[in-house]
Amino acid sequence: MIATLLFVAFLAMLLLGVPIGAALGLAGAACIALANLDTQWYGLLAVPQNFYAGLGKYPLLAIPMFVLVGSIFDRSGVALRLVNFAIAIVGRGPGMLPLVAIAVAMFLGGISGSGPANAAAVGAVMIAAMSRAGYPASYSASVVGAAAATDILIPPSVAFIVYSVLVPGASVPALFAAGMIPGVLAGIALMVPAVWMARRHGMGKAEADLPRPPFWRSLRDASWGLIAPVLILGGMRAGWFTPTEAAVVAVFYGLFVGMVIHRTIQVRDLFTILRESGELSAVILLVVSLAGIFAYSLSTLGVIDPVTKAIVNSGLGEYGVLALLILMLVTVGMFLDGVSIFLIFVPLLLPIVQYYKWDPVWFGVILTLKVALGQFTPPLAVNLMVSCRIAGVPMESTVRWVGWMLASMAFVMVLVIAFPSLATWLPRVLGY
Repeated sequence: MIATLLFVAFLAMLLLGVPIGAALGLAGAACIALANLDTQWYGLLAVPQNFYAGLGKYPLLAIPMFVLVGSIFDRSGVALRLVNFAIAIVGRGPGMLPLVAIAVAMFLGGISGSGPANAAAVGAVMIAAMSRAGYPASYSASVVGAAAATDILIPPSVAFIVYSVLVPGASVPALFAAGMIPGVLAGIALMVPAVWMARRHGMGKAEADLPRPPFWRSLRDASWGLIAPVLILGGMRAGWFTPTEAAVVAVFYGLFVGMVIHRTIQVRDLFTILRESGELSAVILLVVSLAGIFAYSLSTLGVIDPVTKAIVNSGLGEYGVLALLILMLVTVGMFLDGVSIFLIFVPLLLPIVQYYKWDPVWFGVILTLKVALGQFTPPLAVNLMVSCRIAGVPMESTVRWVGWMLASMAFVMVLVIAFPSLATWLPRVLGY
């Protein structure tokens, strides 16, 4: 009965508009208290203990640093320079600007790990450029929202860091390596329908009349941004620093590029950058810590074992269970961000992973692909919400465009399920 109350209280608070972190913590604390009435509330000592335990993990130190990196590169003008360089490579013509938007979003995914932040950075540059070239605003918002979803697959990824904390045997370097090939495949898969729809509907005819940036000049301008993911990922692979230390290196590199090279960040801008990234990091880490209380209550109340047994004994079989989890998590992804989904569902799903002997790194990539799909699935997709706000269009106007891109990324997920080596080959080769 108390276990049922846990989920009912959590869902009720969400429907009432209570922030997800507070809903997790309050529901968990209330159920811990009810389960320990006979011990004169001493059981409530578990609440502060698990609040701290949720934060006291070394890999989580990377989260505020990567959030700060995203804020720094957003203000440094790197996105605009990358766009000009990409246009110089692919040229002008119908369907080329959507291709550029997706490519730049994928590249920025190698610098920061937040999908909505990526949508904001790319959308601020690309939606206006696509509008000038004759693309409908709803189509532009769809492309940017979908492209930003690749961010949580391509390392560094905040979602992968949280997953590594929750799952034994899934290290951050292994997850980063595992997400690389599926992330690139997802980006390529998005390019196909984006270019096809643009040409089929005659979009971007004015694009061919716009000047093409000179290649060498745009390469020189974009070179400092191009070096960033090489420094972050290459440094980790070479053993120069851990993923957490790589995040700190990336912060100082971004400040150097923004303040010394491009001079788009002034000393007076640092307070705003630090405040914005500090607020976002605090929200993420607060949700992580409060989710620790929720996870403890799940374990203490014995919720996980009955749920696991009900799923594995449902008669659906291994792939039927996997299909059920995909449907559930894609649906949940429309309402919640990736970090929250991981914190709520991974403790429930981990026994199922262990029962079927699924590779935890492979399952982490599959789980992240599901979340990525949810991030641009209407009606409450978090990435699409950001791009629609920038484009000034209602989300319902994007449905006719987004459906094709959802299908293409879902195809990539099917490929990774059918061929697990797409996720496990690179970590194995790199020795993770």
